[in-house]
Amino acid sequence: MDLRFTAEELAFRDEVRSFIQGALPEAVRTKMIEGRQLTKDEVVSWQRTLNAKGWAVPHWPLEWGGTGWSAVQHYFFDDELQQAPAPLCLPFNVNMIGPVIAAFGSEAQKRRFLPRAANLDDWWCQGFSEPGAGSDLAALKTSARLSGEHYLVNGQKMWTSFAQFADWMFCLARTEPAAARKQQGISFLLIDMKTPGITVRPIATIDGGQDVNEVFLEEVKVPVENLVGRPGEGWNIAKFLLGKERTGLARVGTSKERIRRIKQLALIEQSGARPLWEDLRFRERVAAVEVELKALEITLLRVIAADKSRGPSDKPDPASSILKIKGTEILQATTELLLEVAGPHAMRYRSEAPEDMAHSDWADRIAPNYFGWRKFSIFGGSNEILKNVIAKTILGF
Repeated sequence: MDLRFTAEELAFRDEVRSFIQGALPEAVRTKMIEGRQLTKDEVVSWQRTLNAKGWAVPHWPLEWGGTGWSAVQHYFFDDELQQAPAPLCLPFNVNMIGPVIAAFGSEAQKRRFLPRAANLDDWWCQGFSEPGAGSDLAALKTSARLSGEHYLVNGQKMWTSFAQFADWMFCLARTEPAAARKQQGISFLLIDMKTPGITVRPIATIDGGQDVNEVFLEEVKVPVENLVGRPGEGWNIAKFLLGKERTGLARVGTSKERIRRIKQLALIEQSGARPLWEDLRFRERVAAVEVELKALEITLLRVIAADKSRGPSDKPDPASSILKIKGTEILQATTELLLEVAGPHAMRYRSEAPEDMAHSDWADRIAPNYFGWRKFSIFGGSNEILKNVIAKTILGF
């Protein structure tokens, strides 16, 4: 398998890199480097910048804003965004609900929702997980009973990222409670978050953020035309969506940028009256992560090459589970190395002595980010569940 790039592909990479360098506000880039939370306006503004360039939804169908890029061009685009580092377009819009509506939605749904999702005129959130139905998503209990021209939705969703910003939620609900198997009888609904009966409560996490929420739905009226696909087809639609999510969670470019930052900071920080980078054991640990990252990148390129030879498909590649597992493990390893570089300066409540203040520009977010990245082993399907997927679909067990 030839993984070398053509001159045209490398020229495209340079074009993407140049555009990002010129268009990305320096304040946003600094926040990304330091792991600080962007405001909603900053996220929206950057996605609209990419949308004006025609690059917000490159993998969508051409008629809805797609670019027709090759798999390699998609890879370079994502890699350059992550290495800049620049914000990614909101994944709930771009990687989840957009492809779902494009593949399964009615023409009316496509016209109504896709342009607004691409331009982030609507902010979407994901209503999948519930108390007792996280990794075992098919155990969900949220119900949607048909009443005339509406579904009446009742239930609770958990860990709903950025629901406090959301205009719409795509939601799995059980429309056929008597179905023979728990994967059956689940439907995929689009819910306006301004509908009466919806309550959003923030969940404070160990990293000090409030990105996730619990969402309560009490007799929420959802028009029948907001059903995506057919009744009871929600499980298959969800599998399609999660396959798209897992590939993106590899974030090879993000790990590359993190390793560069680790090396830069290790040259500054002292350990035993010398730069930490001179510690052989520390350098060995960094090198071990780099080797694993290179192996992950080659695996990702093999998936890209296989997709290119196989052609377009609505079925998720089971290798996406491998990318998600290893990608999150490497990202977590980089946060651990950053924590080691920061040492005591990463403590949230450090003293205000002048010698400590020099570290406030970068060190105070390292510990929260270390804790925050633990959850990525669960997002997009827990790593334990995905290992079962690999055993079944790839190894044939």
